[in-house]
Amino acid sequence: MSAVIKKQDGCAGHVLANSYEVEPFPYCLLPILKRLLPWVCLLLLPACVGHGTAPGKAADGGFDPSQLAKTDIERVIEAHQREIFINLKHLTEKLYRRNPREWRKSGQSSLETAVARIFDGKHEWKFAELDGKRDTEAVHLAFRSDYQGDRVLAFVAGLASMVQTAFHDKTEFFMLDDLDPQALNNAARNVEIAVWKLSNARNAQEELFLMSNEGAGSAPNLSFEREFGKIIGSLDVLSKIVADKTNRTVVKIIQNLATAVFLPIKL
Repeated sequence: MSAVIKKQDGCAGHVLANSYEVEPFPYCLLPILKRLLPWVCLLLLPACVGHGTAPGKAADGGFDPSQLAKTDIERVIEAHQREIFINLKHLTEKLYRRNPREWRKSGQSSLETAVARIFDGKHEWKFAELDGKRDTEAVHLAFRSDYQGDRVLAFVAGLASMVQTAFHDKTEFFMLDDLDPQALNNAARNVEIAVWKLSNARNAQEELFLMSNEGAGSAPNLSFEREFGKIIGSLDVLSKIVADKTNRTVVKIIQNLATAVFLPIKL
């Protein structure tokens, strides 16, 4: 590779001759340029990165320039985040099947449209039925006797937005992004609390607000707990990875689930 410089010699405004000089390319700078390239990408990418409602599908394998600004840790974070939302979507479908009256409350035409509304819409996890509440405030609505809206929506949107708060409401991560391992750990503990409420919170008639696991019979259906376990496991793994990466300590908080309170995510 070389640079071409055109030289003109002239007299009294007339071009007398054209000559070309070949200047060698400074190959010694290539290692420096290669090291700088990811940082240049980091400066250009923030304007393009959206704060999506839920993470999309993984790339199909084609070249993506944004990958230059990521390490293996950022790719692992994105993979776990996608898996968490797959689990949440499965849980939503199961909850609506067990509680079909709930998706009808929000005026949806089918279970599928109710699920798509939650996970495909660009709503930033704020719904009119929830009075704009997010995070654990929305989860609390699902177990209030005076709440007349879609309890599955309140429960799932609350959990999903809480998880996204721990992810700084991002769906793509780069080298300069700084997640808080304590927030990820607290999100995992909050999911545990939400699971206990789902299985135990009852109305004045001693009926569960939402039906989930079926414990009766010789083969109880614990598919809900398996999905929740995957979410909790992913959050715990990410908390450990980020803590190791940033050399931070995560404080383990032990509570009795029956009396536990949701932990803060924004610290």
